[in-house]
Amino acid sequence: MHRRRVLRVAAALTLLSLTLAACGSEPAVRAVPFGESDSPACERVADSWPARVGDLEPRVTAVQSRGVAAWGDPPIVARCGKAPLGPTEDPCIDINGVDWVATVLDDGGTMFTTYGRTPAVEVLVPADYETAPLWLPAFTDAASAIDQTLGRCSAVTD
Repeated sequence: MHRRRVLRVAAALTLLSLTLAACGSEPAVRAVPFGESDSPACERVADSWPARVGDLEPRVTAVQSRGVAAWGDPPIVARCGKAPLGPTEDPCIDINGVDWVATVLDDGGTMFTTYGRTPAVEVLVPADYETAPLWLPAFTDAASAIDQTLGRCSAVTD
């Protein structure tokens, strides 16, 4: 009789811990996919999304498109399928052979968009993460899945 009570208590504790874990799980990341997010080019990008971004684990997204992915909390969000950028005065940086245009957002985060690739890949790095460009090397393989079709970007002062 005592053994059954111990087993019931153990089963109840296991169920409680599973319930608490489910309640404590992070909600899905909401991000609007771009119109081309399910294109063949973005499928190639999605096949190369990084397993981890630095020490950040992948997150579940609230969209069905493979062209959208997220890591960490707050999430770094990557989306494929963006219309290519035209001329801009925003700074451009080369990370491992991929040109990224950096745009500082009103909330202090940084939006990085590939330059010279159609469609473009966008990576949103929240202000919580210092030195935003240091997160970009994780996206080199994914961004490189789309060929560079335009010339390299250069600084406005060039």
